[in-house]
Amino acid sequence: MSGCDPMAPLLAVDGLCVDYGLKGANLRAVDNVSFELRAGEAVALVGESGSGKTTTAMAIAGLLSPNAVVGGGEVRYRGRRLPIEDDAAMRPHRWKETSVVFQGAMNALNPVHRILKQIAEPCMLHGMTQAEGLARARELLELVGIPADRGSAYPHQLSGGMRQRVMIAMALACRPSIVIGDEPTTALDVINQAQVLKLLVELRSKLNLALLLITHDLSVVAETCDRVMIMYAGRLVEDGTVAEIFAEPKHPYTRLLIESIPDMTKGEKILRPISGDPPTLLKRPFGCAFHPRCPSAMRICATKAPALGRSGYGRVACHLYSALEQVERAPVHV
Repeated sequence: MSGCDPMAPLLAVDGLCVDYGLKGANLRAVDNVSFELRAGEAVALVGESGSGKTTTAMAIAGLLSPNAVVGGGEVRYRGRRLPIEDDAAMRPHRWKETSVVFQGAMNALNPVHRILKQIAEPCMLHGMTQAEGLARARELLELVGIPADRGSAYPHQLSGGMRQRVMIAMALACRPSIVIGDEPTTALDVINQAQVLKLLVELRSKLNLALLLITHDLSVVAETCDRVMIMYAGRLVEDGTVAEIFAEPKHPYTRLLIESIPDMTKGEKILRPISGDPPTLLKRPFGCAFHPRCPSAMRICATKAPALGRSGYGRVACHLYSALEQVERAPVHV
């Protein structure tokens, strides 16, 4: 492909910033996010609602809402810069290089068109004839475990799990290298969740897909991903391999997220929620955005935002791992 660097990462996000316009002000929803995604790798982006996960994903795909703008940074595919700020310029890249499995299939699918036609549409937009597109759509339905003759159904005639499989088929229509899953199992019951996750894992291995999974559920991450990035208030606060983060989480927010997962082996029946509420875009705390909820907060946390730096196996943005004077480490909470 013209302009691509075969030695570059499949996807590189460098200093990405996204702002939302509200009442004459620009509110920063994604702040200086940087990471890489390699071919065949599965990476999760985890955080509470409002942390900026979906905004990050939609910026990468060039699908931001009209009141959102890219405020800085860039996204590169195989070393070539993507025009994520320009919807029209992104159309040749969308679905062919990077595609999206949306959260609510019933909302994403057109209720008045049969699913075979909807799966074939991105194929035809990228150069296939109608006959080729429909043939590809039938092939994809079989690939995701739906008989091809169900292609004549409308979305409302399918179960929630089958609709989500249709969304996966559509995402694979143009053979992209990267699939973004925007909480693809959230609207499903636990049985369908397990089936869809199993399907994503199998397809990733079979097609050598890179998967960027957006979720708030760390239990999903443990079963499907190689690496996890934790996001809070628009910034990455920790990343590393799934095994190491689960074994030795460094950021207090990551530790609390893991501790909030019920351990069924211990017969736990009471959830351990994180105290307080996530900050809003209108009221972002000074310093480290997590410090009002953090049990390990120090004086410096309220005044200075920590940088995302290397710490052992990965990166962490926390003053607990910065080279600070001991006087600055005086506890806030007594």
